[in-house]
Amino acid sequence: MSPRLRRILVGFLAGALLHQLTLQLNHALGGWQLHVWLGGLVVALPALRFVYREGTWVVGLTGLLFDSTTPVPFGFHAALFLLAHLVVHRVRARFATDENIVCVFIALIANLGLFLVFAFSRLSVLHDLGALGLRLFSDLFLSQVLITLIGPWFFALQVRLLDLSGAGLRDDPNAPPSIHG
Repeated sequence: MSPRLRRILVGFLAGALLHQLTLQLNHALGGWQLHVWLGGLVVALPALRFVYREGTWVVGLTGLLFDSTTPVPFGFHAALFLLAHLVVHRVRARFATDENIVCVFIALIANLGLFLVFAFSRLSVLHDLGALGLRLFSDLFLSQVLITLIGPWFFALQVRLLDLSGAGLRDDPNAPPSIHG
């Protein structure tokens, strides 16, 4: 298997692991009517450190996985993740992408944007708009705190899995990132 396919597979599997852990956490938080949204973590590393095409595959496939367990039109998460990936990838040259704190910061910003777009696109489905503001704020706050806490671990996990698979982050470690990948 080529290093590019291994990177895509490892990125997808890490996203699938994050999705499964998020589902379990949301199930545990259901008694308190809380929900976490960690879409920014799915997008951050592929957008910041992968070649554009590989990152597109990773976030697109992971978005489809998110779609399969959520009552939204199929492809909704994938489209949101792909849009966030495009935006982050376009501005990544302005950041020190090898720093974990930068990855966490980008994940927080991406998560905020994705959360707001997702929440406001689903307003027509909700019936009790009175408590919506507090619920959205508490869910967003909990999600952002969780990203801050587990973000460095998740990025280190992805990089370690890439190293163990022999794929690394790029084919040539001395080559600059390219969007033509």
